[in-house]
Amino acid sequence: MKSIRIIESTRVGETNREHPLDQSKKNPAAGNRPALSKKEERAFGGLLTRRYRWVLSFKAKLLILLALLTLSLIILFGVYPFLSLTQPVDANILVVEGWVHPYAIQAGAEEFRARHYRQIFTTGGPVVGRGGYINDYQTSASTGADLLKKTGIPAELVQMVPSHIIGRDRTYSSAIALRDWFGSHDVQVRSLNIVTEGAHARRTRLLFEQALGSDVKVGVIAVPNPDFDARRWWLYSEGAEDVVEEGIGYIYAKLFFHPRQ
Repeated sequence: MKSIRIIESTRVGETNREHPLDQSKKNPAAGNRPALSKKEERAFGGLLTRRYRWVLSFKAKLLILLALLTLSLIILFGVYPFLSLTQPVDANILVVEGWVHPYAIQAGAEEFRARHYRQIFTTGGPVVGRGGYINDYQTSASTGADLLKKTGIPAELVQMVPSHIIGRDRTYSSAIALRDWFGSHDVQVRSLNIVTEGAHARRTRLLFEQALGSDVKVGVIAVPNPDFDARRWWLYSEGAEDVVEEGIGYIYAKLFFHPRQ
């Protein structure tokens, strides 16, 4: 009988001892995974440590991919129309940026005749490659005025307003020169429209608005480049270069440019 009691007490003691893996049940944070020993958590003298981390699921990766594709399509089909803004206002003064190509000059002449403007102005600084300002006749404003006259617009209706600044912020400098010309000739302007090329339009309007002030309504007319299809600009080197350059220029003008008076 004594031997039977000893065996029974031994079995009872065995059932009371817990297996190391069962200790995870007492720790809610451990879940169903077994506790790791110190040897398993650290290695090479603590240089390596095992950690648990969150990773993106397949569903999350798919959502991110769809978002990127949607953003890409918005950029492809929306950025050029956004930059090449055409939004004229009711005005009797037309401004043509003198640096534009002949097709935009022709479009400016047609706009002048169609809307019966009182006068047409050309703006622009020193011609690139001449080493800076030489005289008013070596500027984009003078070149644009000559081209407009060749389209048949009477010379007395064409007024060039040259800027003497070359380099950075040429559009803004041209707008400042125009503002100063209005002031020195006592011309009261409440609104005007500007003819420019394609993706440059939105930046042109922004900088002219900053130069002329809130009292002058500024409209803009973007003339598309005939060398590429604006609806598929990314298929042409000219279109891609135009969008990238003007996109960066607009962001700079909108966020980082500080106008001088």
